[in-house]
Amino acid sequence: MDKMTSRDIFGLPVRLADILFWLTCLVFWLLAASFPSRVPDRPTVILEMGLSVLLYPAVLILAHRTRRPFPRFILLTARIQILIFFIYRAALRLVHVFGPRWFDPEIIKFEAAVFGGQPTTWLQQFTRLGLTEWLMFCYVCYVAIYPLLSAILFFRHGEDKNEEYLFFISLVVVLCSFGFLLFPVAAPALGIGGLAFDVPLRGWFFTGIAEYIRSHVHRPGGAFPSIHCGAATIMWWSAYRFSRPSFYVLSPIILSLYVSTVYGRFHYASDVLGGIAAAFLAMVLGNLLIKAWNRDRLKN
Repeated sequence: MDKMTSRDIFGLPVRLADILFWLTCLVFWLLAASFPSRVPDRPTVILEMGLSVLLYPAVLILAHRTRRPFPRFILLTARIQILIFFIYRAALRLVHVFGPRWFDPEIIKFEAAVFGGQPTTWLQQFTRLGLTEWLMFCYVCYVAIYPLLSAILFFRHGEDKNEEYLFFISLVVVLCSFGFLLFPVAAPALGIGGLAFDVPLRGWFFTGIAEYIRSHVHRPGGAFPSIHCGAATIMWWSAYRFSRPSFYVLSPIILSLYVSTVYGRFHYASDVLGGIAAAFLAMVLGNLLIKAWNRDRLKN
C-alpha cells in the first residue's frame, strides 16, 4: 500500500482524513439546508457542524506546531475523535432526511428468511451473568482499543502508520454514517420492528456501563451498518498489518464484540454484517483514495 503523503494548504500540512472530514461536513450542511422539515433540531446540527469545522483545524494547527511526541500524538488522535463525534451526532439527526420510516421490519423479515428466526431473540436462551459481563466488556472496551492501538502505532511504528490507521477509521465511520441516512434502522431493543425480550441482561460493572451507553448515548438510527463492528474490523486489520502481537491479543475481543452487539440487543445481525462489509469497502476504497491523493507525487 502506498504511503499517504500530506499536502500544504495555507501553510498547514493536510492529510486525507482532514479532507474527508471537511467534505462530509459540507454534504451534511447541504442536506440539512435542503430538507429542513426532515431534520429535527436543525439549528443544533448547523451549530455543531460549524463548531467542529472551527475546532478541527485549531487542533490540527496545534498538533503540527507541537514537536514533543506525546502532546503531538494526543492532538493528532484527538482530531479524529472530533471527526467521529460530530459526524456520528449529525448523522443521527439527519437519519430521516431521505424518508420518514424505519426499515426494522424489513431487517427482521430478511433475517427470518435467512436464519429461520431472529438472532437477537434466539440468543436470549444463552444469557448468563459471566457471559453477559464478558461480552459487555468487549462491547465497551472498543472505546479504549481505538486510542491504545493508535498509541502503539505512533510510538512503535511511526506517525505515518498511525495516520494511515486513523484515515481508515475515519473512512469507515463516514461510510456507515451515510448508511444510516440511506437505510434508517432503529435498533432491536426499541421494539420498532415488534421484537420483545423477556430475559433481562444481568451482569456487573461493564454491563452497567453498556446499559448507561444504551440509555444516555445511543439514539435510534445508528444501527445499519454498525460503526462498532466496522471500526473494530479496521482496528483488527490494522493490528494485523502493523502490530502482530496486538492482533493476537485483540482477536478474541473483536470476535466477541461482533457477538456482543447482537447479544446485547444493540444491533441486528444484519447490522453486524453491514459494518464488516463497510470495513472491507473502506479498505479497498481507502487504498484507491490514497493512490489518487499521491498521484501527482508518483508522477514526479
